[in-house]
Amino acid sequence: MRKYEKKQILKNVGSSWSALAVNVSVGIFLSPFILHRLGDVAFGIWVLIFSVTGYYGLFDLGIRSSIIRYVSKYTATGESGKLACFVNTSLFTYTIIGVVSMALTTVLSSYVGGLFRIPPELHRQAHILLLLVGAAVSLGFPLGVFGGMLEGLQRFYILNWTSIGSTLLRAALIVHFLNRGYGLIAVALITVGLPILSSILRGIIVFRLCPVPIGLRYVDKESLRNMATYGGTTFLVIVAGHLRFRTDELVLGRMMSAVAITYFSIGARIVDYAQEFVSSLAQIFVPMSSQSEAKNDLERLRKVYIAGNRVCALLILPITVILILLGKHVIRIWVGARYIPHSYPVLVVLIIPFALMLMQSASGRVLFGMGKHQSMAKVTLLEGIANLILSIALVPPLGVVGDALGTAVPLGCTFLLFMPRHLAKQIGVPVSSFVRQAYSLPFLLTLPLVGVVWLANRVFTPKNLVQLVMEIGAAFLIYGMGVLWAYKTGRVFQVTESRASVQPGVPQVAATEPVISVEYQEES
Repeated sequence: MRKYEKKQILKNVGSSWSALAVNVSVGIFLSPFILHRLGDVAFGIWVLIFSVTGYYGLFDLGIRSSIIRYVSKYTATGESGKLACFVNTSLFTYTIIGVVSMALTTVLSSYVGGLFRIPPELHRQAHILLLLVGAAVSLGFPLGVFGGMLEGLQRFYILNWTSIGSTLLRAALIVHFLNRGYGLIAVALITVGLPILSSILRGIIVFRLCPVPIGLRYVDKESLRNMATYGGTTFLVIVAGHLRFRTDELVLGRMMSAVAITYFSIGARIVDYAQEFVSSLAQIFVPMSSQSEAKNDLERLRKVYIAGNRVCALLILPITVILILLGKHVIRIWVGARYIPHSYPVLVVLIIPFALMLMQSASGRVLFGMGKHQSMAKVTLLEGIANLILSIALVPPLGVVGDALGTAVPLGCTFLLFMPRHLAKQIGVPVSSFVRQAYSLPFLLTLPLVGVVWLANRVFTPKNLVQLVMEIGAAFLIYGMGVLWAYKTGRVFQVTESRASVQPGVPQVAATEPVISVEYQEES
């Protein structure tokens, strides 16, 4: 791996984790602050409205992923003319989508009180909240082109540092206005306004880094066709993602109450923090894979697949152990003991299948980078439909836990039964070889952590956040020593395999050469 590429990866990952650390820290402080200031019902409405507008992501139609793909590809091949056409076509298409989504917001806001079980005295606030959030999301479509360009250019650190500034300012403003008696609408204005300002700043930066002419004359059919071909498949993944992860609050809001949404969201939000931690690393694999595919470098794709998933497993396995064994303490210290009976079971039910998914975070990114995510899109769409059906069926007898099970069961099946086998067909790495190389080291390094946390949990009960952080920190110190040893000895990024399985339709390198037999070292 070249020095420049290593430096770029370190900047991207380091800034991603810095942004995540700030986001999680602010969330840990801000979520209970908002919850206790607004109350369970208003907080549930807050979560519900953002879940409703989250479905506007369906209007993306896979365009953002195609921006990342083709910006990365055209910069790698030096096709500046095609790059300009693609960026302008994306801006034009997103602007139309923004207008349509704003029209939909206007209609939905008139009926939000009747669609969900919202107390009558909060109908007007829910109406205004939906208008504000929907308008911000609509404007975010064309502004999102700039973020996609930065990702395609592998300048994640610019996205991350602007996000850090926005997050810190948002937290300060929310605390300021809530302490002065303002309510739900003030929090919404702050929450949706700052990301818009961040997107404008990113636009200024990206056009300095990559000057692209802007004008309707650059909008062309070829770019639209490429966008539709690649983005159409991605759209299925987006639909599946919304069915998988954004239906829970809607089902609970329709079948139970806003308070049930609050109970569910506490456990789910903790899992989300774990997901964001891994995803902030895994996002770098899309442009890396896209550039490798553009250069027909199949061997490098295999390295990204195996080593990338190993690193993802090194991140999520210790977090999973911590949340299962110490989750009750986390919830008690974070938001209060009265939420444990409802929220801790949700946390446990969700974290296990999510761990299976996050251990394979690099797999999906490699498929996106290669432009071979069609089968994955179909399977995840079926998973999303199964999720919705199971959730509706299990909520009446099991409540919020039934909703969590509706998500957990199909998700686990996808990443146990489909994903490893599908990647074996696409890039020629046998499942047994992948599992051994990717996961042996993470599981071995996690075993001492399991023993330490289990023993500490039996003899010590953290009374406050400081004690909880100290306990978790001590466990991670032991785990970190193992990871440091693995890194120093080259085992973290080492990928060795004498042969890959020959699959129909999978390009193979010469049989006399080792398909994968490398370590991430300096290239002369």
